[in-house]
Amino acid sequence: MPVTLPAQEIQTLEQYLDAIWMEKGLSENTLSSYRRDLETFALWLHEKAGKSLLSADAISVYDYLAHRHKSHSSRSTARFLSCARGFYQYQVREGRLKENPLALVDNPKLPKPLPKSLTESDVERLLAAPDLEDPVGFRDRTMLEVLYACGLRVSELVGLTVSQINLRQGVVRVTGKGSKERLVPLGEEAVDWVSRYLREARPVLLHNAPIEVLFPSTRAREMTRQTFWHRIKHWAQVAGIEKPLSPHTLRHAFATHLLNHGADLRVVQLLLGHSDLSTTQIYTHVARARMQEQHALHHPRG
Repeated sequence: MPVTLPAQEIQTLEQYLDAIWMEKGLSENTLSSYRRDLETFALWLHEKAGKSLLSADAISVYDYLAHRHKSHSSRSTARFLSCARGFYQYQVREGRLKENPLALVDNPKLPKPLPKSLTESDVERLLAAPDLEDPVGFRDRTMLEVLYACGLRVSELVGLTVSQINLRQGVVRVTGKGSKERLVPLGEEAVDWVSRYLREARPVLLHNAPIEVLFPSTRAREMTRQTFWHRIKHWAQVAGIEKPLSPHTLRHAFATHLLNHGADLRVVQLLLGHSDLSTTQIYTHVARARMQEQHALHHPRG
């Protein structure tokens, strides 16, 4: 016969869920997740430890975490602890408890997700997708070339002005986070595309508007980040790329492909405009995963 919660326990749960719904305006999905996590914990306490939610202590919590260890991921456990911690903080605030039994319980360390990236062939297909007969398509192709060649943030790309590009020296002067400037090489391919774009497509897009922005919108204004994000999604669809894609994906690809081809991590750090090397080091995991994959595939004893 299935164990059910006492009416008092259900009331305690519902009071808390009503309170946080009023305070935080949580969605129905989030409230359902909270209810499920807390009900499961309450049932376990009632059946295995002979306790209620309000009589649980740190030892009960640790026992419950040990119980669910093999059947739940670290991320699921972190979500439960966040939910339970909020529940007990509310009870302390309301004067029903003197202390939070989770006060000294640490969240599990979650692995850093590896950045989503594209293969070099994915990038080639994406770059080839825009229609060059259309000035907008020519602009988009040039933006993609510059984005991949320089690893820019999307805000840096859409905010570029003509004066920031030096085609003779083959560099772009980028103003990044904290108004910090850096010089990034364009590469011969990107220099060629920007040169052609300035001659053939940009004058058509400007409609004689006197603006300095390098990549104007169809209304001859600075393009928004959201607009360019939609443009990338469109060309990814044309190219048949089904991976989740955003402007940041090309920035990840820029860094990963450089490292895969032997670039120094500190050079990649400077090119990306990261102030801290630890921010760049996540890309080494992507490159290392690729190396391991290739080693396993091609090494005779892999």
